[in-house]
Amino acid sequence: MVFKGWENLDTDILVMIFKKYLSLDELTSGVAHVCRGWRVACCDPILWNTLDLSHMRSNFFELSCKPYVYVDSHSDKALTRILKLSMSLSKRNTKTLIFHYDLFPNGDMLTYTTRRCPNLRRLVLPSWNRLTERSVCDAISYCKKLESLTMPSLVNPHFVFSAIRENCKKFRELKIMGPINLFCIQNLVCLLPKLEVLSLRCNSIHIDALAKIFEKMKRLEVLNISHSYIEFGEDTTTEIPWRTKIEKASQLKQFVGCVDPGTCVICQWTEKDEGFMNWNMYDDDGLWKEDEVSSLHL
Repeated sequence: MVFKGWENLDTDILVMIFKKYLSLDELTSGVAHVCRGWRVACCDPILWNTLDLSHMRSNFFELSCKPYVYVDSHSDKALTRILKLSMSLSKRNTKTLIFHYDLFPNGDMLTYTTRRCPNLRRLVLPSWNRLTERSVCDAISYCKKLESLTMPSLVNPHFVFSAIRENCKKFRELKIMGPINLFCIQNLVCLLPKLEVLSLRCNSIHIDALAKIFEKMKRLEVLNISHSYIEFGEDTTTEIPWRTKIEKASQLKQFVGCVDPGTCVICQWTEKDEGFMNWNMYDDDGLWKEDEVSSLHL
């Protein structure tokens, strides 16, 4: 056989090679400018079905006032470059967008990206520090086909749930990474009562909040409360209500909880952090990416 050169390889073969051997940084570092054939291969939808930024973390230090972090300009420039090049090559074909928990885009970066991902089905958001309510609502408004969201906890999540209800008619699964208070659950069951999958792993959950979930979310099929601990109010007797909640949980297709919290290391971390998990302390294990529900695991 006569080898006619890399530029003459079949596009499908080039795509397979790029997908297997090139990282996102390499794909956006100039490979598309080698020749026309490589440009075509770099724009193939297979390469951009998932835009995974979970390998990128901002260089930051914590502040005592809002936004509670300072991100250096180099990190912002690197993220902006990756997002612009990725959106140019993906040709609006990205269906899954994943941010690292400690990657801190500002509102403009987030809306710029979601606006160019009209077919987005799954979104994994970073910490909220540099995002405003308006920017998050604007970002979600472009995600008409969104089905799955992973988000940090919020003091007032009403605006997020409202934006999802208004714009994302096929939305079906949610993961919240942080403490769940009764106010949050009241908003959730009111605005997203048709939710099918809910993960609250590694959280502090009040017993009344759990009761609301079972009572109001009639379409819920999967609930994950692994490594979470249940808070009982002063006027609540723990034994009878908890037994009742477990009986209602048996009606779900999948109810996931930790079998032995007393010996589980992650359960101990959750309790020590009081539900505000310091994910960066356990990042060597990629804890923030894990989930017992396969569709939410990264």
